[in-house]
Amino acid sequence: MWTIILLIISNIFMTFAWYGHLKDHSVPMWKAIAISWGIAFFEYCFMIPANRIGYGKFNAFQLKTIQEVITLVIFVVFSVLYLKEQVRWNHIVSFVFILGAVYFMFKK
Repeated sequence: MWTIILLIISNIFMTFAWYGHLKDHSVPMWKAIAISWGIAFFEYCFMIPANRIGYGKFNAFQLKTIQEVITLVIFVVFSVLYLKEQVRWNHIVSFVFILGAVYFMFKK
């Protein structure tokens, strides 16, 4: 469970580091990069322990798959609430296919 919690926290930081600057284009590029790097530091502070704790309970492929699903869920929430974008039907269909990939990743 700690792996999932740490991955969620990590991905919140990651999403803001990668996409938070899109809302305000008045910030110079170099500042956006510097701020994003600063935020990404905290992403790593949670991602590295998450992977270390989770490895062994999950294999590396499963850890990456879990991380990607968490990333997509957080990104959807971020896009709707922060960037004010709409989720369209084709986005939902693509996420359903990704969930299919998750199913096969964990199938014994």
